[in-house]
Amino acid sequence: MSTDGAALGARLRERDLSAAPATLNLLESSAAADREQSARLLGELSPAALGGEAPGHVIGVTGPPGAGKSTLLSALLREWRAQGRSVAILAIDPSSRQSGGSLLGDRARIEFDPADRGVLIRSTAAGERLGGLASATRAAAHALATAFDVVVVETVGVGQGETEIADVADTVVVVVQPGSGDVLQFLKSGITEIPDVLVVTKADLPAIAMRTMRDVSAAVRSLGSSSTPVLAVSSLSPTRGIGELIDALAEHHAGLDIPARRLRARRAGALTEFVAEHGERGLRSVGGRRAAEALLDRQQPDLEGPALLAVLERAIG
Repeated sequence: MSTDGAALGARLRERDLSAAPATLNLLESSAAADREQSARLLGELSPAALGGEAPGHVIGVTGPPGAGKSTLLSALLREWRAQGRSVAILAIDPSSRQSGGSLLGDRARIEFDPADRGVLIRSTAAGERLGGLASATRAAAHALATAFDVVVVETVGVGQGETEIADVADTVVVVVQPGSGDVLQFLKSGITEIPDVLVVTKADLPAIAMRTMRDVSAAVRSLGSSSTPVLAVSSLSPTRGIGELIDALAEHHAGLDIPARRLRARRAGALTEFVAEHGERGLRSVGGRRAAEALLDRQQPDLEGPALLAVLERAIG
């Protein structure tokens, strides 16, 4: 028997955190009956049903493998919980091309108390998606933002193909590690175009961390983004810069037009899903990318992803 998506949505609207695991299971299922219930779930959590956008802060964290993202999240998680904030973390792992399974197990690397009911951590294999996100991640993040105060999406690596996180998160954090060649890759990859906050790890090595901060700050200024905060942190005990990072995240969130940002995210996400399912041939059949974007722009602003995807699919000639 399929899970009742509407009932799950109602529980999340009541900020029942215990509904989160079943919600993620439903959204990740490919069964036809579950797809129908997923649409009902997301309908219950649409801006029209909620009377506005979900209140949680959706934060995307990306950066090269080994940059210290999981260790950083462990430190952030401790601080958020000390403030009494509920936190969900969706860790998107690379997938084995042979088995399709997750390779890194990010969930195991993030330190947390398994008995803490205010924390949810879930690892998901990225599969064949090049954007660094599993296909259900976008829907999951915004569903969880109805119930949790903070929802973090940690993605795989960085690069020009891995910028989907900017279409999911309210605030995008890019993490780089000093002295590892990450900065050169950072400058080449074009990833400097997406962050709202930049974090340099290993501030306990002040000389090399400060040099990296100067290099990254110069790269950001060269793109005309001089207002983007560049912060040095150390996740080792005692931590350094974690409080300042949390303040920077909160300040960015407070200055956002959340409805406008999430509207763009929903439409961009629907287009991404459409191309993933129907390919470039499907995109050509609706008149190309610009025509598809224009079609989505004409829809009601409170439509969720499945409804927007359905609009595009009906337009296939």
